[in-house]
Amino acid sequence: MPHRYFILNKPANMVSQFISSDKVNLLSQIDFSFPEGTHAIGRLDKDSEGLLLLTTDKKITRLIFSKEKKHTRTYLVMVRNYVDEETFQLLKSGVVIKIKNGQDYLAKPDSLFRVADPVSLYPWAVDFRESFPHTWLLITLTEGKYRQVRKMMLALRHRCLRLIRLSIENLTIDGIAPGNVKELDSETFYRLAGLK
Repeated sequence: MPHRYFILNKPANMVSQFISSDKVNLLSQIDFSFPEGTHAIGRLDKDSEGLLLLTTDKKITRLIFSKEKKHTRTYLVMVRNYVDEETFQLLKSGVVIKIKNGQDYLAKPDSLFRVADPVSLYPWAVDFRESFPHTWLLITLTEGKYRQVRKMMLALRHRCLRLIRLSIENLTIDGIAPGNVKELDSETFYRLAGLK
């Protein structure tokens, strides 16, 4: 059987797994018939949303997240309060966060932009919290430490209110509504993922 490849626009408040002993929303609740053996590549935490790759191809995780070849990941992030210019420049130059075993790590974005109109990037970015002071940012990374974006923003005293992964390399959620799935053939998936 040939392997299959999927892009899911994961809604918030859903874990990136099909089964769990905990009372949580699961990928199995998505209205799509995934084949047996489908698994998520690179998880999004429960509160994060956006691009989640799924496949029956076990080697993809190693290929995309191997240390030899860096893959870009782009996030649209809504943070509490206004990010002033000094904080913006600090974030741009890199922020020290704690990673495994309590080690300090300098987390630096590949690119960072303010976003005046998040809906132009992601039509479902409308948020009821918009009436409170906030800032939308577009952050691209080539590193993927656990909860990295959230830790970077917290280190600068700006809590993430929403975190939406828009893309990994050229795989995007463009045109895919939250909770919907798009299937790609293997050649297209490998090309857009930067694996060819």
